[in-house]
Amino acid sequence: MMIDYTPKGVCSKRMQIEVDGGVVTRISMAGGCQGNSQGLCSLVKGMRVEDVIGRLDGIHCGPRKTSCPDQ
Repeated sequence: MMIDYTPKGVCSKRMQIEVDGGVVTRISMAGGCQGNSQGLCSLVKGMRVEDVIGRLDGIHCGPRKTSCPDQ
């Protein structure tokens, strides 16, 4: 399954996530901090979707109540 997501309130402008059997197989992000995006994509690849959500939900970026990982 391919998820094409437009985040709100963060620097990243687009996230594309491929999921197979509940596991993240590929993720790419457009916009935002390139290093953060590459690191995040590398870390979540191969993880179960539920584990990604549990680990990244609620992360803030400075004064924002959200972040690219949270999105």
